[in-house]
Amino acid sequence: MTINSSSSLDELATRSYAHLFQALADPARLAVVQHLASGEHRVRDLVEHMGLAQSTISKHLSFLVECGLINARPEGRATWYSLAEPALLRILVAAAEKMLEATGNAAQLCRHLRSGEQSWTGGS
Repeated sequence: MTINSSSSLDELATRSYAHLFQALADPARLAVVQHLASGEHRVRDLVEHMGLAQSTISKHLSFLVECGLINARPEGRATWYSLAEPALLRILVAAAEKMLEATGNAAQLCRHLRSGEQSWTGGS
């Protein structure tokens, strides 16, 4: 397939899309997103739920904040993390599910990420 030189790609848009998809391409980051779909979490909550090192969780959270997928809300000595745009993320997940289904790789993420249910309300 040859790309016509008169219809050049938007390099900035391409990098932005790649960065977004990179954020969701890592299984640990996607697991963090799934946990946050059920409500706000602190680093220590995610460490407990996921069994990963605090430094690993913090690194993934930083990347997700940088991408704009999650928000950080300081409270005292702790920081609470939540999804920045849960409704848009549900649309993206639904589209991904359709794409996986169409390619013969049907799969679904956790129920609360698909439906927007929030069963976890914080605290730990």
